[in-house]
Amino acid sequence: MIICCGEALIDMLPRAVDGKGETNGFLPVTGGAIFNTAIALGRLGTKTALLGGISNDMFGEQLMAGLTASNVGVGLCFRSNQPTTLAFVELIEGVANYSFFDENSAMRMFSEENTPPIPKETSALQFGGISLTVGPSAAAYEAVLNQAATSVIAIDPNIRTGFIKDGDAYRARLQRMISQSDIIKVSDEDFAWMHPDEGFDEIANGWIKQGASLVILTMGKNGSRAITRSDDFSIAAQSVEVVDTVGAGDAFNAGVLFDLQSNCLLTKKALAKISKHDAERAVDFATSVAAHTVSQAGANPPWLSEVGG
Repeated sequence: MIICCGEALIDMLPRAVDGKGETNGFLPVTGGAIFNTAIALGRLGTKTALLGGISNDMFGEQLMAGLTASNVGVGLCFRSNQPTTLAFVELIEGVANYSFFDENSAMRMFSEENTPPIPKETSALQFGGISLTVGPSAAAYEAVLNQAATSVIAIDPNIRTGFIKDGDAYRARLQRMISQSDIIKVSDEDFAWMHPDEGFDEIANGWIKQGASLVILTMGKNGSRAITRSDDFSIAAQSVEVVDTVGAGDAFNAGVLFDLQSNCLLTKKALAKISKHDAERAVDFATSVAAHTVSQAGANPPWLSEVGG
């Protein structure tokens, strides 16, 4: 089982509601970086579950229904009467920008005391997103990572600068968690925020020396670059008509994890000696999953049959 640890929220997507074609309303759609990755994994056919806080309000019910419909386990979700986080989305040339409404939300107030035991059959845990930004949820997820000694750890910071209250504390938390991760995926924009004065080669190789087995830099239409303990390669982006980029990186993460698990490579031992062929195949499949996602409105990752499965 792959457990996705982090936020589930509602993306308020801009829509025209008066029939005139102008954006003057918002459509509530299930989302959140970790939620999106869980949905993508479930649709690809991987046994997966979401670990995090979900409200009992109407939006929380919408989130739970979305998880169930995509075959994602909900037994690790902690339900509360606190409200659901809302993320209002502004699309500028297809690129999503976010404004969050999150004070005292079910996601933010998820704590170590609410955290259930991690199932023994867990092969990997995925972390990242805004749930690592503020407490008590950020501390709770770091505690989960610290207790996951044998499972593969994957992380994608997926940084939303408008959500960050204490940049220094956030960077420090990311570095602690990254230092314990086996798979690190970071976008070029996120990397520039994390390391504004340093190059990717230096930092990525440093992560490898710390113990990572696979480091991936995604660069949108310029494809991606991956570094393992023995190889360094690039994968071109696929040519598709981009509707919007919501959920693209989250779907990419799911594609990597799905391919590795499908090929019996989602263990610390196997990842440590992964071949270039196997790493390229995983990143290439992830690229296909992300390409399908950006061709759809909102975070709508593909089912396995839609990406050649």
